[in-house]
Amino acid sequence: MRPELIVFDLDGTLIDSRRDLADATNAVIEELGGVRLSVDEVTSYIGEGAGVLVKRALKAAGLDRVPAHALDRFLAHYEQRLTVHTRPYQGIPEALDVLREQGCTLAVLTNKPERPTREILARLALESKFDDVVGGDTRAGRKPDPAGLLQIIARAGTSPSSTVLVGDSPVDFRTALNAGTHICLARYGFGYRFADDAFQGNELFVDAPEELVSLINGSQEEGRRESRRDG
Repeated sequence: MRPELIVFDLDGTLIDSRRDLADATNAVIEELGGVRLSVDEVTSYIGEGAGVLVKRALKAAGLDRVPAHALDRFLAHYEQRLTVHTRPYQGIPEALDVLREQGCTLAVLTNKPERPTREILARLALESKFDDVVGGDTRAGRKPDPAGLLQIIARAGTSPSSTVLVGDSPVDFRTALNAGTHICLARYGFGYRFADDAFQGNELFVDAPEELVSLINGSQEEGRRESRRDG
């Protein structure tokens, strides 16, 4: 089955945003008198939205209480750092171009707020490659709630069975399960953290963005075999 609709997660799938997210997080921590965290530690808290990231990071930094304004301060700091270090993963722009040329509808589904998501995509010359963008601050809510993914599917006029969600994290995995779509997991992404028994045997996997085109265009059986070997 060649998918009609391919929906991409943002952070850790399309873009490497670790440094900018960590710098914004540490700016808030320092304002509140906490201890700076490493980029890797902040990265481990990314994936379930900015509010969860801030709450986890402040606790790890030794701040037991999360002030009501902490999230707003994080968003303000991050607004100044959206693309200081953030870049698309190597091979992503080219893969998106090929998939579009082959007639696939492309979309983005992220737990990041929609306005900065669109700003990042525009700055990195990626926005025009997508037909739809849904952020985590919309009425559809945040992943793993499938509402945002199902909304994209409805607007594209396709179906869950003809849709692949490409993501790097357990949150993306659960979202695809909840929506009844196929899942392609990006093992190159910084959110790739799974238990050995997490998979069902029908997942697709890529280790680099340039593998997306060949895999999504018919190499699903290869992905399934690799999933069984890894399991």
